[in-house]
Order: sequence, then structure tokens, then C-alpha cells
Amino acid sequence: MTAPEQDTVIAPSVEPRGESMKERGGVQSIERAFTILEEVASHRDGIRLGELSRKVGLHTSTTFHLVKTMLMLGYLRQMPDDKTYRIGTPLFRLAASALDELEMATLAKPILENLSANTGETSHIAVRAGDDIIVLARTVGSGPFQLSDRVGAVRPAHCTAIGKILLAALSEDQLEAYLSRRPLAPLTAKTITDLELLRREIATVRTSGIAYDDGEYNAEARCVAVPVKDFSGEVRVAIGISGAVWRLSLQALEEKSRFVRAAADSMSACFGFVPGAAQELIPAAKRRGANGRSR
Repeated sequence: MTAPEQDTVIAPSVEPRGESMKERGGVQSIERAFTILEEVASHRDGIRLGELSRKVGLHTSTTFHLVKTMLMLGYLRQMPDDKTYRIGTPLFRLAASALDELEMATLAKPILENLSANTGETSHIAVRAGDDIIVLARTVGSGPFQLSDRVGAVRPAHCTAIGKILLAALSEDQLEAYLSRRPLAPLTAKTITDLELLRREIATVRTSGIAYDDGEYNAEARCVAVPVKDFSGEVRVAIGISGAVWRLSLQALEEKSRFVRAAADSMSACFGFVPGAAQELIPAAKRRGANGRSR
């Protein structure tokens, strides 16, 4: 930690907008510390002390002492080359621990309800658990003859839209390991059972960012799914809709996919993902248990 830059213009100390911390019954130093964390987090390439103090509206010396404490605790780190500040890894560990399956389902519920309202179809999110896919949350649409897909239901990955999205998020080594140990069971006449065909399908999903299931798991159902990313840029969840084949044509499914993409963007934002930003990844071993399920 270095002393405050000498060429920095000291910004006037300002109170937060609205009521003062004293009037709100809060602790001013804590609010200032979190304001600093949020500001640093918004600068993916780092931010210097002078600019940081101006952004948060505090004297450089006040900012310096708050930053010094957060550096000691590890919640901020200073780059040795340009002396900029960035978010420390303990914050990523806290975020990863907080974003468990229960919390993801809670955050997803209103987004799924809105998706079902916009499409009239059953909406759901799923996560990978080992070699299987587990439905984490779902809502029912307004259309007739909704498909039932209970929360906690286990689905195969190779023949479901949500499963293909999560397979596409694997590395090549992980995907090949999956294909070597998991038979591609034929559940309908349309199920992909050829390894090379599935590899090509997953490659297409990686390029397009969208996956379809045209009666491959259930001959009477069509589905579309897209990925949801977390704060680290990792695909943690797949979100999709399902409908009866006699009501949901492939064209209609493609048209409704825009609502699915919008829902995925909203959910990714809830999980802390910032589009276009360089995401800092925490070690995979800290994100996943031994069985491959996200913690």
C-alpha cells in the first residue's frame, strides 16, 4: 500500500444523496466502504486512488484509510505495476457461496413467471449435477395442456435443450469424458444417439448460444434454452421454455426464443454478470463439488 498520490486533486467530502447516515440510523464508514467496493468493481481494468476518491465524493485521505483496511482484509488488491485497485478474491468466494441452488431458484422465480406470461409456455431453469440435469425451478404458462416438469426432476443432458446448453459450457476434455461414460439412450425416434452428431450439435450450440429439443426427450414436446452466466462469466444455469408439439411449431419456438434470451439476460444480471466485461474467475475447485454440481 502506498501513500496517497501527491498530484491528486482532493475532492470535497459529500454526504450520500437523500437522508444522512445519522438520520437513517446507519454507520457512515460502512456505507463508504461498500460505496468504494462497488466503484472499484465497476472498473474492470482497475482504478487509481485519485479517481476513486473523486468518484465516491470523499477526501483522498479518507479514501486512502478505508482502502488500506480493505487491502489488509483482502477485499481489495493493488496492482504492483500501475498502483490501481481491483476487487480481491474473498469477495468472489463470498459471492460463489451465496449463489447456491436455493438462492438461484429464489432469484429466478419472478423472471420465470414473466417468461411464462410472455410466451404462454412452461418455463424452467436447470443445473448440472454430475452427468444429469436437475430442474431447479419452473412456472406454468397460460396455454392449454401445459407440460409437467416438476422441480427436482432429473433429465438426461444429450436430448434436452437445457442439457445441451450445459454440455456446451463444458471444456472439450470434460465433454469427451462425459461422452465416454454416458450412453446416449434413445428416448424417442428423434433422440441423437450418434456421438459425432451430438458433437456437431454441441458445437452449433456453442456458436449460436441457443439449443433446441424437437421431440428428442418427449415426442410430444418441443423446447428451447439459452445459458445464464454468473458474476464470473461461468454458465451456471440453463433457462428454457417447453410446449406441446401440436401447439408450438419450430417457427413459433424460434420467435419466442427472444423472450428466453431476454429472461437469461435478466437472470445473468441478478447473478452479477456484466456483459462485455473481463470476468475474473475463482478457482473451479472452489465453485464445484467433487460430483461436478455447482455449490
